[in-house]
Amino acid sequence: MQRSLLSVMLLTLFVAVAIVHDAVPAEEIRVWGGKVEDFKDSDGRIWHGGQNEKKEWGGWIEKLPRTAEVVQLTKDAEKLAKQEGYDKELFYAVSWAQFPDTVKMDLKTGKGTFNVTYLVGEHWSPNNRGFDIIIEDEVVEEEYVTPGNHEIDIKRYEGIEVKDKVMSLEFAGNPKTGAGDLNAMFSGIEVIPALAVAPQQKLTTTWGALKGERQN
Repeated sequence: MQRSLLSVMLLTLFVAVAIVHDAVPAEEIRVWGGKVEDFKDSDGRIWHGGQNEKKEWGGWIEKLPRTAEVVQLTKDAEKLAKQEGYDKELFYAVSWAQFPDTVKMDLKTGKGTFNVTYLVGEHWSPNNRGFDIIIEDEVVEEEYVTPGNHEIDIKRYEGIEVKDKVMSLEFAGNPKTGAGDLNAMFSGIEVIPALAVAPQQKLTTTWGALKGERQN
């Protein structure tokens, strides 16, 4: 009886430690392209400069991206940015790579499931820049083509699972797009943890299962 009780207590302790480990909060991370300095938007959110590496939040890897400025946005582009809840300034610059180079970012999100938003403003090649958007080694947007000159685009990808605490992103030119410009780029990346079961609920469920096993 005592041995059985001890086994249950040890198992409970193990489960509790595992739950506390899993309960470490996943991080919201926002990055804006073409910039070294951080940007605080009108809602008080911090966007880290995409031209940095080896920061506490992550940064570019393998090769420093090039930068370009979007001189202006169309009125429709400004309206779209506002409707979607983003400051227009986020679309004024890009981090890009000259094909066949790619833009690579690592973000220290922690483990979990995330929703990712990709932002871009086109500064040079209207409807003629083609590349793949790759997250966690999966092509989430194949043969993507950017919008017209001075226009913007916003793409969302939900349910991205990160198992090793670091989300990898890559933007890679793809000749299959038929576009004349294969220089991949981004203006902004927003990563938000998806909703998950509360740790307290997991603990209650696990304890209920243990209690049931003990009664049997």
